[in-house]
Amino acid sequence: MEDIIVLENINFSYHGKIPALVNINLSVKKGGMHAIIGLNGSGKSTLLHIINALIFPDSGEVFFQGDPVSEKSMRDGLGKQLRQRMGYIFQNPDIQLFCPTVFDELMFAPLQLNLPLETAYERVGQTLSFLGIESLKDRPIFMLSGGEKKKVAIAAVLTMNPDVLLIDEPLASLDPKTQTFFIDLLLELNQAGKTIIFTTHHLDLIDHLQPQVAVLSDEHTIRKTGTAAEILSDEKLLIDVGLIHEHVHKHGNQEHIHYHSHYVFHKH
Repeated sequence: MEDIIVLENINFSYHGKIPALVNINLSVKKGGMHAIIGLNGSGKSTLLHIINALIFPDSGEVFFQGDPVSEKSMRDGLGKQLRQRMGYIFQNPDIQLFCPTVFDELMFAPLQLNLPLETAYERVGQTLSFLGIESLKDRPIFMLSGGEKKKVAIAAVLTMNPDVLLIDEPLASLDPKTQTFFIDLLLELNQAGKTIIFTTHHLDLIDHLQPQVAVLSDEHTIRKTGTAAEILSDEKLLIDVGLIHEHVHKHGNQEHIHYHSHYVFHKH
């Protein structure tokens, strides 16, 4: 599988003073499932923003399908290609949704891509059906629940038919039913050939989806990359980066140590 996205020696700081990413090197395989894990504040969202060219690094290079991504290259023509082929689903859908109704929201991207009106209508209808939200078509955005907003945000991106999906904390603020829906959707999209890159601090999501994983530390650098199995079995690493922690309790004179982690599902 070829690399579709490559980051080399990426450094980024806010206001030139607050480090957010330090010496990041990362390769993303076309058609792969990739996760960036770490605690809040480790730089996960910032890394997605750089991949999506919403911000640009202080130093280092980003490549999309072998082409360097920079402010200049985005102005010179790469921007249109990247925006068509890469979709971003924000952690908070309220940031993403801005049209009066669900239908308007889903029509926005196809019309911006200059698709014929008939093709745009067809794509919106297919997406509404695929996600099972046809009943929301004429609903004002402000009348949607949190889970419904998330589904509409996903649908608005899917109407672009992007090759790459960037998803910031896919399970954030979702009820268990919608979490399950979203996880199944990610698997289905990946099986259909989409490249998926998501951030999370939920280790069971890594266990369930089995992506390639990059672990960010609180020093804002990648501590380790590997398969889901390799990362989840590295107890010391997960403790060091704060994704699991020891919990000690006593039974009489005996001490017992358990590991707690950011799990939303529980296996029995």
